[in-house]
Amino acid sequence: MLMRFVGNIEAKADAKGRVFFPSVFRKLLSAAGEERLIMRKDIFQPCLVLYPESVWNEQLDLLRSRLNRWNAQHQQIFRQFVSDVEIVGLDGNGRFLIPKRYLKMADIKQEVKFIGMDDTIEIWSAERTVQPFMDATAFGQAIESIMEGPQATSSAQQQIL
Repeated sequence: MLMRFVGNIEAKADAKGRVFFPSVFRKLLSAAGEERLIMRKDIFQPCLVLYPESVWNEQLDLLRSRLNRWNAQHQQIFRQFVSDVEIVGLDGNGRFLIPKRYLKMADIKQEVKFIGMDDTIEIWSAERTVQPFMDATAFGQAIESIMEGPQATSSAQQQIL
């Protein structure tokens, strides 16, 4: 089943770093038969990323397919990607623990924001999401540029044509 996480939901981490996983996201995971999530720091941004286990496995397979096991730099890249991950399970109350080192990596104090990113979920310090990620004008121009390209015609539009 295809999982599409969308929207943003605010939550609070308790003193131990436990946070309630948003019920709307929990329902999507459950409907897809997913029981575990994989958490890692985002490669580019100061946030955490939760991958449903099947999505993580797909990403791992894709990365591995592009790397040569017999290339030292490729092995370092793979090692870096997989070495600092946490397997996340929800407790009976729908909470999970964000380990202290992850709270530090994402500069999370207490207030968090879960942002649905299609097949993954990002966890941000709420303080970092006060301002938009992009200026509205720059965002509009970027979307326009991307969507007017040769692949902009959707399969539904192609069927009409």
